[in-house]
Amino acid sequence: MAVLPRILNLFRRSQMDREIADELQAHIDLRIEANLAAGMSPEEARRDAYLRFGNRTATKERVAEADAHLGLDIVYRDIRYALRQLRHSPGFALTAILTLALGIGANVVVFGVLNALILHPLNFPGAGRLYEIEHKEYQYLTQSYPDYLDFRSRNTAFTDLAAYKLESVGFSTGGPAQSCWMYAASTNYFDTLGVQPALGRFFHSSDEHGPNSVPYIVLSDRFWRARFNADPRIIGATVELNKHPLTIIGVAPASFSGTELFFWPDFWMPYIDGPQIQGSGSLTNRSTHNLFVIGMLKPGVTPQQATDNLNAVARELKREHPTEDDGLSARLTKPGLMGDVVGGPARPFLAAIMALALLVLTAACVNLAGIFAARSADRTRELAIRLSIGSTRGRILRQLLTEAVLISLAGGALGTLIAMALLSLLSRWQPFAEIPIHVTVSPDAGVYLLALVLAFLSGVVPGLIPARQIWRTDPMQAMKSNSAAPGALRRVTLRDLLLGVQIALCALLVTASLVALRGLQHSLHAPIGLDPHNAVLAEANLQMAGYSDQSAFPVERKIIDEAAQIPGVTAAGAINDAPLSGGASSAAVFREGTGDFRSSNEVTDAAEFTISPGYLRAAGTRLLTGRDFTWNDLPNTPNVALVNETLARKLFGNAPAVGRHFLLGDKTLYEIVGVVEDGKYQSLTETQEPAMFFALGQDNEADMTLVVRSPRTTAEVASALNGVLASIDSSMPFTIQSWTEGLSLVLFPARIATLALGVMGLLAAMLAVTGVFGMSAYTVSKRLRELGIRSALGARRVQIMRSALKRPLLVLLSGSVAGLVLGVLASQLLAALVYEATPRDPLVLAGALAAMVLVGLVATWIPARRALHVNPAQLLREE
Repeated sequence: MAVLPRILNLFRRSQMDREIADELQAHIDLRIEANLAAGMSPEEARRDAYLRFGNRTATKERVAEADAHLGLDIVYRDIRYALRQLRHSPGFALTAILTLALGIGANVVVFGVLNALILHPLNFPGAGRLYEIEHKEYQYLTQSYPDYLDFRSRNTAFTDLAAYKLESVGFSTGGPAQSCWMYAASTNYFDTLGVQPALGRFFHSSDEHGPNSVPYIVLSDRFWRARFNADPRIIGATVELNKHPLTIIGVAPASFSGTELFFWPDFWMPYIDGPQIQGSGSLTNRSTHNLFVIGMLKPGVTPQQATDNLNAVARELKREHPTEDDGLSARLTKPGLMGDVVGGPARPFLAAIMALALLVLTAACVNLAGIFAARSADRTRELAIRLSIGSTRGRILRQLLTEAVLISLAGGALGTLIAMALLSLLSRWQPFAEIPIHVTVSPDAGVYLLALVLAFLSGVVPGLIPARQIWRTDPMQAMKSNSAAPGALRRVTLRDLLLGVQIALCALLVTASLVALRGLQHSLHAPIGLDPHNAVLAEANLQMAGYSDQSAFPVERKIIDEAAQIPGVTAAGAINDAPLSGGASSAAVFREGTGDFRSSNEVTDAAEFTISPGYLRAAGTRLLTGRDFTWNDLPNTPNVALVNETLARKLFGNAPAVGRHFLLGDKTLYEIVGVVEDGKYQSLTETQEPAMFFALGQDNEADMTLVVRSPRTTAEVASALNGVLASIDSSMPFTIQSWTEGLSLVLFPARIATLALGVMGLLAAMLAVTGVFGMSAYTVSKRLRELGIRSALGARRVQIMRSALKRPLLVLLSGSVAGLVLGVLASQLLAALVYEATPRDPLVLAGALAAMVLVGLVATWIPARRALHVNPAQLLREE
């Protein structure tokens, strides 16, 4: 028969079935006539004819399979039968689909984030050739503007290099200033990236004619729409940044938010105008490192060749500027996550979370395999009957695989939908109201392909578990009894092993989530050298109100003095950047008498802060020896400083530090007047780092964070501070929050790790509950008759419970112990995720054991009730 008629037969199945039935009946009738002619009775003739032709349904299926092109009709029939079977077992179908959806959804979410942030970070032409230039030393990232210019002009590996830094400024269109975030970028920034404006134009290198020669800004699409209602007439309008006029010349496309993935600026301005507007930064000082530098590799140039070329330039600069570029070096990293500031911890963290998500999926697959195995065992009698009436083992296996594929597709679709909803919520989430941080996750084809592959493999592989049982099934033996043999219940089965593996994986994930919670607790209670409780921060940048570093000092002192007079305030002081706020800078420290200020001669690199009198008391930082600053420490008096214990020890060992001196790289000599306790300055995970504090009256900046300590509520203190700050200068933008809220940025990684691991642990616990419940329910259902007889013979309730649930509880116990051992062995992986993570913590071990006991109680509650309420008389009557 030709191919086309075979395919057409698919659309006339009813007619074809009738034709096949008529043809079979005709052959049977002919055989009956032949038997009658041979002398058989009518009954014998009919019986012999039917025996010779066998199962008519099986014969019809073989004929249809031979007739239907590529077996499409058989596939259609298998799908219909599988859907009917799943409809008749809604509990099995729902459990299997939800199990897969949990595992696949978790993996799609994690892979979506991993794909967006790590694998395909930046979305514009040529992004694959874009690299960030850092120093060889880890987390020493930024370059000075003169070094950037030399790298740009002397390298031969890049088509161009661009530079930028992230800053907040006061933005005004005539009224009070609004604090906004921007890129201060080199004038060739947009040209290097090859980005085109959506409206107006960008600034270019040709606009640059020296300092303060490019008074332009380019708005982001989001800021243009939110602030100016997408008005195209805004091009050419003048706005003020820190009271300095600039002209809007363009709007960036909606798809472009800069070269940092999570940081969405309000606008871009030329760095060449930055020192005038911001009062900080330097166009000539090589020791001022504040710029991220990125470059587009030339075609055919490898990253290693570019690194060698840049280091050759760095060696030239060292020879030309031995005291300023002594430590200059270069290495390349992928841009998008502030180099290794965020990318360093983020990459291993996301990789580890992906590994844990795969463990969740593995646990789901093992759970699903156990469910399929139990279902196959329950259908032993049905399968035996199908084999005895002519169905082949291959046909039955194909039918079971069809059910597995349908479940995998349904679970994959549900898991993907859940993941897409979560990724959409994640893209709209802004964790910090005052900082424009967004995590944009737009799933691409790779994410959907992963979901499809995971769905297929996660459903089909467990679906193959019953294959061994099908091949070994003896139809006659299976039809003799519908209950499992006692020996089968006593020996270790494949279901036991699968459940044990699943419990071990779940115990590992539960342990990891408890380790994260414990690590977060350590983070919140670790000694940090200050007391954030009962303290309020008021961050104000006086540059935004038009003050310079020199003119800001009287205003800052007035703010501190009036804040201290607020009723209920016990202390008030100011610092340029609060510790753990992410803004601390550092400087090289030299011993007194040093004449060679190259980096090889420095004692250490120490965090530096500028503080006012009263800050230490307001911050809750202990002064160990010496004195605090006073308002008499002014520019016309000797330079004084406070140091922490670590810096004092590095400079002078165990000798007293008060009254001694040290030098900075600019050769300024400072006298140490006090020693304060050690603390945390950049991150909670840092070791004890050196730090130094300078007097506000001698080293003033027009950027301050006011710290006010009071037992009153944050709302009451904030209301009073609002009045004080507005009365001093209503044009000065400021933000007020409790200090505990101010630590949200530094606690963000620990909280994200805790949330991620907590979700993984919750999913694992849910899978463990379903796995143990399934095994317990299966065991009780198979032994109901035995339990009924035991109850009728006088067995106590405890004996019945032990007999019914001993097996699942032993599997739960052994799997939990194995999972805890795996958790201890995985301590290195957990350490990459959470601060001070250790699964050896007694509280973690006790919590994990308690969690697994709770899982066991929840999972066995319903089967236990069924075993205890068994009715022997009813069971025997049914038998």
